[in-house]
This record gives sequence, C-alpha cells and structure tokens, in this order.
Amino acid sequence: MIKRLVEKRVRDYLAGDGRKVLFIWGPRRSGKTTLLNKLGQETGARVFNFDFVNDREVFSPRREKLAQLAKSQPVIMIDEVQNGPEATVALKLLHDEFGVKIVATGSSELRQKSGREFDTLAGRYEEAYCLPLAIGEAVPEGEAFEAGNNWEETAKKMQIFGAYPEIIDNKWAEEKRISELERIVGAYVLKDVVDIYNLRNEKLARDILTKIALQLSGEVSLRELASGLGANVQTVSSYVEIYVKNYVLIPLPSFKTNLRRAVSENRKFYFYDLGVRNALVRDFREAGLRPDNGGVWENFVVSELDKLRRNFDLKLNYYFYREYGGREVDIVVEDYKKNYLCLEVKSGAGRGAEGIFPLPHKLLTVKPENLAETLTAVKKFAGSL
Repeated sequence: MIKRLVEKRVRDYLAGDGRKVLFIWGPRRSGKTTLLNKLGQETGARVFNFDFVNDREVFSPRREKLAQLAKSQPVIMIDEVQNGPEATVALKLLHDEFGVKIVATGSSELRQKSGREFDTLAGRYEEAYCLPLAIGEAVPEGEAFEAGNNWEETAKKMQIFGAYPEIIDNKWAEEKRISELERIVGAYVLKDVVDIYNLRNEKLARDILTKIALQLSGEVSLRELASGLGANVQTVSSYVEIYVKNYVLIPLPSFKTNLRRAVSENRKFYFYDLGVRNALVRDFREAGLRPDNGGVWENFVVSELDKLRRNFDLKLNYYFYREYGGREVDIVVEDYKKNYLCLEVKSGAGRGAEGIFPLPHKLLTVKPENLAETLTAVKKFAGSL
C-alpha cells in the first residue's frame, strides 16, 4: 500500500494534545477513505460515512446524544463529510464541550453547503489535503510502472496515466488503466459535480472541462470560452470555480505589478491529474509522439508544485507573468516576504526567461532530469528545509 504524506499529519494530530477538528480535503478516489479505514483499524476509532443517512443521523445537535457519542468515541473519523452539512453544529459542540478528536475527510464544498454554520468553526479546525499522488509518494512503490526509484521514468508514466492511487498501485494493462480513468471522469469528476451542485447541463460541464484541457498551458478567457460554447459567461465561470473547489483544476493567475509591462487579466488552468485530462481529450500517447508535450510537462510541474505547497503547508503563491512584448515567465513563486523565484519549464530546447520578470528574483530551469532538485529548491525557498 502506498504511504501518503498526509498520513504523518494525521498521526501527529492523533498523538498530540490538540483538539481542533482536522479536515482533510481532496477529490473522490484520491485515497481519503483508504487512509481513514487504515487509521480506524489501527486506533479502534469508528469511521462514520456520511454517504449513509444512518451515520449522518448520529450527529444531530442534541446534547445528551452527543455526550453518549463522546463517551464511547474519544476519537471520531468521518468520511465524505460534505454530505452532512447539517452536522457542522454537532462538530462544534463535540469540539467545544466534549474535547473529542475529529478527523473528517471530504471536499471543501462543505463550506458552501453549511454556509454560516461553517463559519462558527473558525479557530476550531485545521486543514490538510489528500490529492492524487505526488511523485514523491509514487516513486517508492513504483514497481507497477516498472520505475523503481527513477523519478524521470515515473514522471513520464504519471504524465500519461495520472496519479490516482488505484491507477498507480495496480499492475493493470494499459487498456485497463484507460478504462478506469474514463470511469473516474464519468462517474466522479463529472457526475458527482453535476449531482452535488444540482447543475442543469452535464454536457456543458464536460465541454467546459474539455475545452480547458485543449488549452493546456495557455491563457483561458472565460468570455471566449462561453462564446465558443454558446453559454452564459456567468454560468461558465461558476462551473470553472466548482472544478477548482473540487480539486479538478488548478488556477494560475497572472502576476500583477505597478509596472505597465504586465498585460494579462486572464488565468491559466491546469489539471491536478493528467490522466483525467488525457481521458477528456482521448490521447494517451507518450511524450515524444504528442504535439502537446510541452503543455503536458508544464501541467505536471504545476501540479507537483501545488501538491508540494499543500502537503508541506508552504506559505507560497504561484503565478505566471507575461509582458506586453509577449515574453513570459512560466511560473513565478512568491513567498510571504515577497521574495521571488522564477521557473522556466522546459521539456526540451526552448526560449530563455532571463530579463523578463521585473522584480529581483532567482531563476531556475525545470527539466525532466532535474525535477527532484527543483522541488527541493522550492521547499528551501519557502524556508521549510
């Protein structure tokens, strides 16, 4: 079984004196349920699944009922917590009055569903993330990809089939991996989002995501996207933000300065999982055979950087920068002291990024052969090493 980075965070929480609720956010099929069941078996804690009405009903905000629950369950684990937004009040009471440790997994749409009630948890919770695998999690168990400890070979496979644990951990044939990815897209990425948010048009939801998949590494104008699909721009914008909130898309905004050379108002969007992206565009060719190789590699780097930030709680912001002349910095990394690290992402030979970013900065070139060193450099830049 693959060991997740978030597992240490949960173990430290369970072993410590803190009593805040620990929320673990992530998309479906990213390993949250597996993690909870594993820890539940080890600790003897009961795992409640809010997909089931009976489990949700246990958390009605009645003092005597919660007192009995706290007495019998000093540690409580909840899966798919977003399906029980009404339980937010009970979680607050269990925290405030009974000192119960609570680990709850789900998607961050809980905030939207529970509204003001979630705000009452302010100061009472911590957050962690369980996303599709980071390469550092995939490499130690890389035998399914015949990769051993070779980062570069593992990265190549992850750019084709993505990083969902079940895709990496099973020694499936290529056809099986592709069919499973198509199932994940249809049953979870699309259907779940449409059902949960009561979206009216599943076809539009797929078309929006597919259009973005075809614009990989390019700036996305929501107005142009809406026009091309014959849809309302507000509708398209709301669908895109839902994908962001549910860890399907990673937004990369344009870096703004007071200097007039900065031009772009659009954002770029990348996929947390390239297997999902490739299933949408129906292209699972290897890097050397596909025209979008540069965009796929850039997406992979952005997704690894975002996972790095979330897995290690790095206080970093990511942007891209483009000046009026058209020259561009692929990724601008900003720390909380406004120091800057610029990353030029290359899958092969390409342009240089020297002299483009207008503020003092360091510049690194990210290639397949130095990805591990780059991620380490970003951690050092954030002051975590």
